[in-house]
Amino acid sequence: MIKRIAQTAGFTGLLAALLLTLLQSFWVAPLILQAETYEKSEPAAVEVHEHAAGAVAHTHDAEAWEPEDGWQRVLSTTGGNLVVAVGFALMLAGLYTLRAPTKTSQGLLWGLAGYATFVLAPTLGLPPELPGTAAADLAQRQIWWIGTAASTAVGIALIVFSRHWLMKVLGVAILAVPHVIGAPQPEVHSMLAPEALEAQFKIASQLTNMAFWLALGLISAWLFRRKSDGQYCA
Repeated sequence: MIKRIAQTAGFTGLLAALLLTLLQSFWVAPLILQAETYEKSEPAAVEVHEHAAGAVAHTHDAEAWEPEDGWQRVLSTTGGNLVVAVGFALMLAGLYTLRAPTKTSQGLLWGLAGYATFVLAPTLGLPPELPGTAAADLAQRQIWWIGTAASTAVGIALIVFSRHWLMKVLGVAILAVPHVIGAPQPEVHSMLAPEALEAQFKIASQLTNMAFWLALGLISAWLFRRKSDGQYCA
């Protein structure tokens, strides 16, 4: 069983990571590069929407290494995507041992659940941000993100797998808890890039992540079922 999970996760993670990198390279990365030109421009270009007194200061270490545009950036992105994709694929393959998909198409539902848990729900409070965008304290954002992902996973599981309507209602309530609490926000909402570019980035991030999760679910379900039928081996 461990070998079966590892093989499913390895192949699935590789294919999904390559797809995500391809989509990011042609759609998301150009928007980030464009935003970085505003980040490196004069401070006067900052757009500020004040909601409270004070300002959020951003400091950048001039000595910090970052990958250069071109093959270094693509290679770094691919490596990061591969680690994340294999990790999520391991999670899906592990869940399949508890509730195996009877059809490959069911992997799409698992993919949608993963997208809702790890992308859609957290971004309702903490949307993807371009370089040069003010943000709240990192630790607070991480805590809220983890809590939101966990409550979303539990809520979806109760709604989908519970048979009693009270448990389904509880699932809906659990889904809503982190959003009632609210995500941590900066004292001043400011950004260097234009709002139109920010909107494009949010759409691109959501669609690329949706494609990634749908591919992750579909490929993992297909490979898991083929392995269970003994149609491929190590």
